[in-house]
Amino acid sequence: MVGKIEEPDFLSRIFNLVEMPSLDSRFDNAAGDIWQHRINNPYDWPDNWIFTDERFNLLKCDDSTFLNFICEMVHPLVRPDSSESTKLVQLINDNLKADNFELIEKTRISDKPIYTGHLKLVGKDSIEKKGTDIKKILNAEYVTQQINLMESSIEAAPHISIGLSKELIETCCKSIFEGKKEEYSKEWDLGRLMKETTKLLKLTPHDIPNETKAASSIKQILGSLSSVVQGIAEVRNEYGSGHGKDGNFRGLQPRHAKLAVGSASTLAVYLLETYELKK
Repeated sequence: MVGKIEEPDFLSRIFNLVEMPSLDSRFDNAAGDIWQHRINNPYDWPDNWIFTDERFNLLKCDDSTFLNFICEMVHPLVRPDSSESTKLVQLINDNLKADNFELIEKTRISDKPIYTGHLKLVGKDSIEKKGTDIKKILNAEYVTQQINLMESSIEAAPHISIGLSKELIETCCKSIFEGKKEEYSKEWDLGRLMKETTKLLKLTPHDIPNETKAASSIKQILGSLSSVVQGIAEVRNEYGSGHGKDGNFRGLQPRHAKLAVGSASTLAVYLLETYELKK
């Protein structure tokens, strides 16, 4: 038993047991031999048999498969007792901590949590750290809510994170204009807004004197800012929130959202720190 359901029923939620081979010649597939040795004769195999069965390869499989497996262990249909699930999630997260993974609540069904695997971005350049830096500088409730939603939506709703990445850059640029008591046009697209912001902060390549150490490298990085902004804007238009999508729309994956969020956050921190230094 796994929670409230039998092992074959549980595993069929993750794997296609009918298409997997049987280790028992009397049965045509994995569904049959699992039933035989765990239901009909429940003591044929040890309770931890699943972790050594090469058909499932759980100890060497990719991260997404393993995370999906343990998320199913605490799914409400498998384990309807929420308090029991919460305790198990805490135990799992304690063990996943060393590898920077965790289970987080994705949504709820009948007021019970459904979890998803989540890669914790740690270190100096993590999205979480950059988000904290941005919130400290702007100190605006709206931006704080925007960043929290952007971060929390990466796994569950990547299109929302992508849409908010563009909005974050817009918000930072407009905040800089307002802080300097300069006007900006509401007709500017993101590319123009970014260009005018770099001018306002004297961040254009022409503002870097040639005698500055590593001047060519700095100019190259600054010259690529417009490309980053343009890329985020285009990805948002195609895959982000804020635009109506037809019934055949297929969004990008969380890793693409992480790229957009990471790029937008890095750029936002750079602009805001520059603004703070030049105040």
